[in-house]
Amino acid sequence: MGAMTVMETTSTTRTDSCAGPRQVDRRPDGQDKYTISEVVAFTGLTAHTLRWYERIGLMPHIDRSHTGQRRYSNRDLDWLDLVGKLRLTGMPVADMVRYAELVREGDHTYGDRFELLKATREDVLSRIAELQDTLAVLDRKINFYADAGRALASERS
Repeated sequence: MGAMTVMETTSTTRTDSCAGPRQVDRRPDGQDKYTISEVVAFTGLTAHTLRWYERIGLMPHIDRSHTGQRRYSNRDLDWLDLVGKLRLTGMPVADMVRYAELVREGDHTYGDRFELLKATREDVLSRIAELQDTLAVLDRKINFYADAGRALASERS
């Protein structure tokens, strides 16, 4: 497969439901050749990060213009959206690169991709539970200080 994308092409085209919402300022497919600076504006990533993603195999080979400038497609933007979501999960870069390699290898890797994403989901659920516990502690402290503040205010009046 030439370009690693969230939309994986086999004998039938399937759209991965992890693809982010289409951005309104994207060009129609076929006219979707974005410069690195446009992708920086779309994603908030730096050009350095985009080039690094490509170097480590997290991004596919990016098409080039006749002058050698990178030209990204809508599918590349979809992939970057997924990578952003995976980063938010806390997935290690090595696992993201492994996932990218599995996508490039084709449909026979569905089981491995499933296991990798399932393990990541378990990690996310564990982090959510930790954050909920942390939130409960903060709520107790906030309530304590709110009550203490009311008590001090009523003492003064």
